[in-house]
Amino acid sequence: MWAQVRNQFVRQKARLVVARKMIECGMRVGEGHKVFVGDVEVDYTALARATGVDRRVVKQTVEQIEKSERLYPLFSRLSPFGASLVGVASELGYSVIVIGADPKATGIIATITKVLADHHVVIRQALAEDQDMVPDARLTLIVEGELAGEVIGKLESLDLVNSITVKK
Repeated sequence: MWAQVRNQFVRQKARLVVARKMIECGMRVGEGHKVFVGDVEVDYTALARATGVDRRVVKQTVEQIEKSERLYPLFSRLSPFGASLVGVASELGYSVIVIGADPKATGIIATITKVLADHHVVIRQALAEDQDMVPDARLTLIVEGELAGEVIGKLESLDLVNSITVKK
C-alpha cells in the first residue's frame, strides 16, 4: 500500500507527509473533499497543523486522492485501529513489551506469542508497525501483570529478536 501512495506523490513531498499522517491515524476520505476519523470529520486546519503544512496542501492532497483511481479505493476505506493501551498500561496493571526484530522475517508474532502462552501470560493488545511506514518497525505487546525474568530471558534468547524493552 505504501509504495502505491509514495508513487502517487513522488514529486509532492508535503502532500506525501499529509497522506502518511492520514494512514497513521486511519483517516479516510469521504465524498465532497471531507476527511474523517471514524465518523468524526477532521478539519483541514487541524490536519495541516499536525503535519506542518499549509491547509491548502491538505485540501490539494484530499482532492488528488479523490481523483485517483488507485488512491481513492484505499483512502475511502481506511479506519482507525482503535485506542492504544500503551500510554495507560501501568494504570491498568499491565506491562508493555517492545520487541525489535527483522520485520521481513516470518513467524515473529507466532514465535513470541507462543513463548508468552507457554508461560501463561495474557496478551491484552498487540500493535505491529508496518515496515514500509516505519523504518525501525517494532512489535508492541501489552500484557497483564509483570513479566517474570524467565519469560524475558526466553524472549531475548530467540534468534529473531534484536531487542526487547519492557515498560511497567
